Amino acid sequence: MPFYEENPKEIKKADLVVGIPSCNEAESIGYTVEQASKGIRQYFSSLDSVLVNCDNNSTDGTKDVFFSAPGDVPRIYLSTPPGTSGKGSNLRNLYEKARDLQAKVVVVVEADIKNISPHWIRNLAEPVLKGAGYVCPLYLRHKYEATLTSSVVYPLMRCLYGRRVRQPNVGDFGFTGKLLDSFLNSPLWTESVQLYGVDIWMTTIALNSRLPICQAVMGVPKIHRVKDPYAHLSVLFQQVVRTIFDQMAIYSNFWLQVRWSKPTSLFGTDSHEVETPLPVEVNVNQLYERFLQGFDKYQGMWERMYDQTICPKIQEIRSLGLQHFSFPTQTWARIIFDAANAYHRMGEPERATLLDSLLPLYLGKVLSFVKKTERMSLQQAEEYIENECTVFEENKPYLAKIWE
Repeated sequence: MPFYEENPKEIKKADLVVGIPSCNEAESIGYTVEQASKGIRQYFSSLDSVLVNCDNNSTDGTKDVFFSAPGDVPRIYLSTPPGTSGKGSNLRNLYEKARDLQAKVVVVVEADIKNISPHWIRNLAEPVLKGAGYVCPLYLRHKYEATLTSSVVYPLMRCLYGRRVRQPNVGDFGFTGKLLDSFLNSPLWTESVQLYGVDIWMTTIALNSRLPICQAVMGVPKIHRVKDPYAHLSVLFQQVVRTIFDQMAIYSNFWLQVRWSKPTSLFGTDSHEVETPLPVEVNVNQLYERFLQGFDKYQGMWERMYDQTICPKIQEIRSLGLQHFSFPTQTWARIIFDAANAYHRMGEPERATLLDSLLPLYLGKVLSFVKKTERMSLQQAEEYIENECTVFEENKPYLAKIWE
């Protein structure tokens, strides 16, 4: 249970729970609360609903802003103890509270979204009321936004679990109350899940629940406060990839039986809000430098870890130079599969080093993607990513063979 709770209206039951995880979000949470309240009143006025701020013991007045923001939907504030951080820790409190409230539908939206509007709540909750078990949003994204998703998470998750969920770790979700026990009883609750890994952890559990999965077309970009994409890259990469690899061991009986992927149904295709994604600047020189630095630090590990055909390929990629740089998808898929298999057979602290050694290769793959798609439209770049996913699926028998 949460370390601290305030429930001024003494709410004991709710059909719809909208959770807003936070850590020192006093500047932004008021707008999110206001828009979520409007969404609940506009689209779900017949349901008993509550807004829940699941907080990380914020010291900037987040709680006060949460309670004072405009809107008449009842509110509950939960907090982790001082010193317990991470979105996953917040969400665990939300799962417990939503279960206590016997929620039928739970929606999670992040506190720092600058352009959230009432229809976001509708798009994430309505599919669940119509029978979906889990809803991932589909935001409009620049081709170079979220390269971890397009280069690693989407191709690997799709290949493993057989569902095409384009943005499986985007941070906002809708899901049925039936999943709360699955989240709370999961055998995996690591430091990575408590922090950046929680989004992909949830989606993986949902994909393995056999409940219907849906993607909600939002028609707009998701605009956060500005963050340096490289500031937390190493930690984000470690925790997300680690969580995927950890869950591969738990769900191997399922994914080893999956051969090809299927499309996932869409909700909200009638959306009239269609915008242009925000521009994303990419520093190709920095990507190239970090790729090259990997050879000095990790070449020995790569030679131990990867199939004997891979290291000569990596050397070949290096020899191309920046101007002609290209990282074949077939090689990248084999690297990811070999890394997952090596991780499965290792203990700590070797696993952390393995993930660190994968990061420069990932940055090389991103560089290759940027160079291949620089003249492409958003749609053409998406088609390129879809083709890369097919290469992962075609090579899955290799993963199954080395895993077993």
